[in-house]
Amino acid sequence: MSTPLYRLKAEFFKTLGHPVRIRVLELLSEREHAVSEMLAEVGVEAAHLSQQLAVLRRAGLVTARREGSAVYYTLANPQVAELLRVARTILTEVLTGQAELLADLRATGPGSGEGPGGEGAAGT
Repeated sequence: MSTPLYRLKAEFFKTLGHPVRIRVLELLSEREHAVSEMLAEVGVEAAHLSQQLAVLRRAGLVTARREGSAVYYTLANPQVAELLRVARTILTEVLTGQAELLADLRATGPGSGEGPGGEGAAGT
């Protein structure tokens, strides 16, 4: 029996659900990177970065090539970069909406007549 598409999608998004993996994919969206370059950018231990790169390789999101002693990574599919751009757009819109809500809440804070009782600070 084949795995339903929604389960495959869930697994795909679980793979993306780690900050180091997202940062690696962001870097690789710009260009190919050597592991040594990514270490400085990501700010984790080499062993941890290696683990996260292995997860991304197994998921088919990145490919690796060796050049001498250096290992270079690139996105396996340029649409991964597009997915990250779409996620950024969605997140920006969500956060903008939350900022607007926060501004509204601050504008209607204590003493504005919008608090509990609806009478404002004077309690008339």
